[in-house]
Amino acid sequence: MSKVATRFAPSPTGALHIGGVRTALFNWLYSKNKNGTFHLRIEDTDKERSKDEYKIQIIKSLKWIGIEYEGDEYIQSTKINDHINIANELLKNGHAYECYCSMEEIEEQKKRARQKKLPYIYNRKWRDLTKADAPKDIKPVIRFKSKIEGSAVLRDLVQGNVEIENTTIEDFIILRNDGTPTYNLSATVDDHQMGMSHIIRGDDHKINTFKQMQIYLAMKWELPQFAHIPLIHTIEGKKLSKRDNASTLDDYSKIGIMPDALRNYLLRLGWSFEDKEIFTLDESIQHFNLEGIGKSPSKLDMSRILSMNEHYIKNIDENELYNHLFAYCELYKEKIKSDREEKIKAALLFLKNKAKTLEDIYNNAKYIIFDQVNFNQEDLKLIDDKAKKIISEFNKDIDVLEALNKETLEPVVNNLIKTHETNFKGVGQPLRIVLTGSKFGPGIYDIIMSLGKEEVKRRLNKRF
Repeated sequence: MSKVATRFAPSPTGALHIGGVRTALFNWLYSKNKNGTFHLRIEDTDKERSKDEYKIQIIKSLKWIGIEYEGDEYIQSTKINDHINIANELLKNGHAYECYCSMEEIEEQKKRARQKKLPYIYNRKWRDLTKADAPKDIKPVIRFKSKIEGSAVLRDLVQGNVEIENTTIEDFIILRNDGTPTYNLSATVDDHQMGMSHIIRGDDHKINTFKQMQIYLAMKWELPQFAHIPLIHTIEGKKLSKRDNASTLDDYSKIGIMPDALRNYLLRLGWSFEDKEIFTLDESIQHFNLEGIGKSPSKLDMSRILSMNEHYIKNIDENELYNHLFAYCELYKEKIKSDREEKIKAALLFLKNKAKTLEDIYNNAKYIIFDQVNFNQEDLKLIDDKAKKIISEFNKDIDVLEALNKETLEPVVNNLIKTHETNFKGVGQPLRIVLTGSKFGPGIYDIIMSLGKEEVKRRLNKRF
């Protein structure tokens, strides 16, 4: 194998998990760095749990975060005959055997192992028996004949050399008694047929790797290189699962995390290059290597994701930021009307101030996006008689102003503060509530200038 080829092989039995996205990212970046190819394999052989909706979601998630794969998806279920043929070949050349143990026998073996507090390993009863000894009423499974002497070494590109005793690998099933192949057989055959040079995956697959290496050696196939990435844990230090909140890309997209920010965060989650934190896409590809992956689990930190997203919001071009906001609103809120585009773009400089997500920007911009002001009823209670007088006088005072800018508005506001013996909040808060519906939001001068004189007067006249 000369050219680097990697793959990401999710099962469409649920939405794509954030840990899976990081695995896909590392595979993709490694291939891009080496001018190789990256492939998507859908492992859909679990017919009961595999669903098209999950396959679509997986493909959309990878596209959203910017991971592109070569050609069409490789669909595992279309290759089952190839897997079965290899099982039969292993049987024929003495590397596998038929096992006629009943379910009851297997359960009894498991029970004994539990009682002794030992991990269950099949007792290899049928390893040396022949078909002549077989019961007539049991359909056999096919088991791989694992090595029972010596040890095996996995030369892991992340973990270093990992050695285990061969006796710890049971004679695992490669073909069930209904004729369907198991994961370890299917994955190995697919990886070989796809010409995979590097298998980069979570370190919960290490024991599978030892099993799969034995199939490679039995078939006299060239072994790929293996790299096992430490898993992602919750902030409490537990293994992250699909049941955890914010475990899928949709969870992040819904609150307005941008794909570049999440990709940068996942890149740095368990990988480092010098002391660099922020990576453009090109820099990610240029610097990515397996040596930079740590050996310990990483903790998913929502505050760090928000901080990374805030950095991207502050630093990307405003036209690009508007495009992200537009797509976010179209997907999760409602489509922004085309006549609002220029007003929102002009206001983004302050709308994005302190915003950690696109949802924050949306909430700050609602007074521009919508003609109708949606009032917070609790905030409306703050508008007492004094506040009403301030609003009414402000409305009259701006009649004479040709332009609304900070230089023309400041004297008006200062005069109202003096006349009504109040402070800046005493003037700014009631105006903000009337113009936006809430006491929270951007600065009052920014709000007034972004709406323009005509719209400010329309809103003030409509309410009071």
